[in-house]
Amino acid sequence: MALPAVKSLSDCTDYSKVVEPFLPQLYELPSNILSTLTSGESLLGLYASTNPLISGFAFSIFLGGIILIVSEVNRNYSQVDRLWSLLPTFYNVHFFAWTHLNNLPSQRVDLVLFWSVIWSVRLTFNYWRKGGYEIGSEDYRWEIIRGYCHPVIFFIFNATFISFIQNILLFLLAAPTYIILLASNIEPKIGTVDLLFATTELALVLSEWFSDNQQWDYQNAKKEYRQTAKVPRGYKYTQEDLSRGFITSGLWAYCRHPNFTAEQTICWAGSGSLFLVMLFQGSTWLTELITAGKYPEYKSYQKQVGVLLPSLRPYKPVAATPKVIRTSDLAKKEKSKQK
Repeated sequence: MALPAVKSLSDCTDYSKVVEPFLPQLYELPSNILSTLTSGESLLGLYASTNPLISGFAFSIFLGGIILIVSEVNRNYSQVDRLWSLLPTFYNVHFFAWTHLNNLPSQRVDLVLFWSVIWSVRLTFNYWRKGGYEIGSEDYRWEIIRGYCHPVIFFIFNATFISFIQNILLFLLAAPTYIILLASNIEPKIGTVDLLFATTELALVLSEWFSDNQQWDYQNAKKEYRQTAKVPRGYKYTQEDLSRGFITSGLWAYCRHPNFTAEQTICWAGSGSLFLVMLFQGSTWLTELITAGKYPEYKSYQKQVGVLLPSLRPYKPVAATPKVIRTSDLAKKEKSKQK
């Protein structure tokens, strides 16, 4: 049997009842796939008869192996980052498909997939539009870490954390859908709590959209300012804002990483939330270390504005910011051209 017989909501979260009995399926899955292929039987039948948590977890391990090979061949260690916005929704599609294939109550699983797709669309659009300023843009961070590590140590780091652990983490973010699937067999219809949960998740996605757009506008204005040494039109930034080098307005006036805060809140209900928080903490620490080294005023920003929890008061810039942009080599070249 592919699902446990649960009688209460507490049963749905009991590891010994809903996970442990199906672990043998994980060990037998490779040989079952091989025998199914060699016998000419349908893989769809094997898929439907395998516990969905087990098959999803098995795929995350398989994908980790593929990514390890690709990253080592291409010397590009951001393969998981490119898939970050897609994989959790892919696993929710998996639970959705498995539920419908077995003709089980699906309203809650359908609702999870609905907001999950919106979450993925936002992140994917953000990634491909600008490469991402936070999630999905680890290229330079991995390269910095690589520069401090012996090649053998970095390979071990890639073979464990980058390629496999991150993939398993992305599966764990969608794993609670399995519990929702089990609970739907006890109470098939969605209620007020379900709708409230979905609304909260969508509101958090919307806040991420605003914070990312604010960052995107600022980075574009800063790029144009660096190229022309003039405050660009169409933006609400002053010369002081752009000389500073980092955004301190909008949601960023109250929180140094408002998109990180929303993203971690979205995933807090997941079984992988602890690992996600650990990952974000490490990424935040490294991002802030790099930023503080580039922009002198960032340390003042750190003192006034919370890293993840919003501050009650917005950031108040220091009295004066050195106009490093106008004294740069690029600005000097522009002046020499005018002469």
